[in-house]
Amino acid sequence: MLVDSHCHLEYEGLVENQSDVLDRARGAGVGAFLNISTKRAEWAQVVGTANAKPDVWASVGIHPHNADAHPDLTREELLEATRDSRVIGMGETGLDYYYDKSDRAEQQRLFRIHIDVARETGLPVIIHTRDAEDDTLAILADEMGKGAFPALIHCFTASAEFGEKVLELGLSISISGIVTFKNAKDLQDVAKSVPQDRLLVETDSPFLAPVPHRGKPCEPGFVRDTACFIADLRGETLEELAEYTTRNFYTLFSKAAS
Repeated sequence: MLVDSHCHLEYEGLVENQSDVLDRARGAGVGAFLNISTKRAEWAQVVGTANAKPDVWASVGIHPHNADAHPDLTREELLEATRDSRVIGMGETGLDYYYDKSDRAEQQRLFRIHIDVARETGLPVIIHTRDAEDDTLAILADEMGKGAFPALIHCFTASAEFGEKVLELGLSISISGIVTFKNAKDLQDVAKSVPQDRLLVETDSPFLAPVPHRGKPCEPGFVRDTACFIADLRGETLEELAEYTTRNFYTLFSKAAS
């Protein structure tokens, strides 16, 4: 069994045929899905899908692109949203300095709020970072100094050095279909080197369809293609990689295993 540790089932390209999309993924051997939210207005729908489908879980959070739209978001509101039994993660949150769609200080404020709630609840922080390695590392190190919390870098595309540093801080790394792209040699090197007990796989669907599905809306079932590619890179069988990445998911997102 595989787990798609990061998908957006409420987004255009998936939501219109959500049941069929999930059935195709199940047929490809995907046994669980983490449905990710990116803004407060999505929380009810994302969590509702998880409550309606026993193999779908939910996160609650604010994407850095949407930080400026949530100046009133409080720690208490985010904490309350985690009470639902199907909410197993915080995010996605983090820093995106590539598009700079929200004020950087506001991105950082919300990132720290997610971490604070994660520390209290034990729910992992699902981190988006782009062109913001230094500030992401600085915040992670500072916050870890206040008390440990679980976290992972989703859709990893950062430098090998950044990868080494987040692993040292105790984070996990999730790899998307980008690893299958012809020009992704640096990411392929990272995918080879992540310790078995820290690696997860994801689609980030409906974005970033892996080879051989480039140009199509990505679906959760395509995590199988990504997993096959990574297994080949690492000299492992798909079955081996599926076994330990699934175990890692339930270890990290322990609320889903309880």
